Amino acid sequence: MNKYMVEGINQHMDDIIERWQMSMEKVEEERFFQFMPLQLIEKTSREFVELMTSNITDDDIVDEMKLNDFTEKVVRFGWSIKFVNKAIDNFSQITFNLLEEKGVITNSNLRPIMDLFTNWIRPLRGSIIQAYSTEWERTFSLQRIALQELSASLIPVFDKISVMPLVGTIDSERAKLIMENLLEGVVRQRAEVVLLDITGVPVVDTMVAHHIIQAADAVRLVGAKCILVGIRPEIAQTIVTLGINLNDFTTTSTLRRGMQEALRLTNRTIVEVDCS
Repeated sequence: MNKYMVEGINQHMDDIIERWQMSMEKVEEERFFQFMPLQLIEKTSREFVELMTSNITDDDIVDEMKLNDFTEKVVRFGWSIKFVNKAIDNFSQITFNLLEEKGVITNSNLRPIMDLFTNWIRPLRGSIIQAYSTEWERTFSLQRIALQELSASLIPVFDKISVMPLVGTIDSERAKLIMENLLEGVVRQRAEVVLLDITGVPVVDTMVAHHIIQAADAVRLVGAKCILVGIRPEIAQTIVTLGINLNDFTTTSTLRRGMQEALRLTNRTIVEVDCS
């Protein structure tokens, strides 16, 4: 039965590809079929269809090597998982309808063919979901490591003045790392003023503010002062709406203003020198 269906698909491959392309052009989640060159669309479409049909075996046993090959190549297309699932759905529906039109699928073989389609499509979908899940977890892990490395360093900019730029979302784990590096850096650099720059923090909610307040309190305990810089208008509005109290330490809208305040606290100022 599988061989019979494969022969039908191969015989009408061009019609299936044409109908599938037309159906995918209507999908709004992805702009691949709207903006890519026609030659690339034709090449990708044929490759996708060939990958789909390569997984049909002469029995009901799933060929794991072909399944893995299909998943790896489809992931390389760069489509979203929603778009890939739509592509599989559209292809299976179009293939079934066309084979029915051409008389390959009849009332006498309808039940076995439907079972075959189910056994064919289900592993493809499961493999795709697993692959995207694994890729997402790997990407998330790498991003997390990168953010930790980028946003947990205390940088000395002037004598007695240091800056810690914070980037990305701050959770409990990152807050702990920030606290450790902050206190260690203050002691090692003998900083008297520390600027916590939250320009790169997309959202400041109650939990983030709590971590920042804890960091500021810890800095004071080791004899330094803390200035919170990078308070954007939307962040200020959120802080006020949530009723978060940041009155215990200085805040500024920009790093430049925070640096001016840090210099004042260390009895210094920046002056222009006329070199003429």
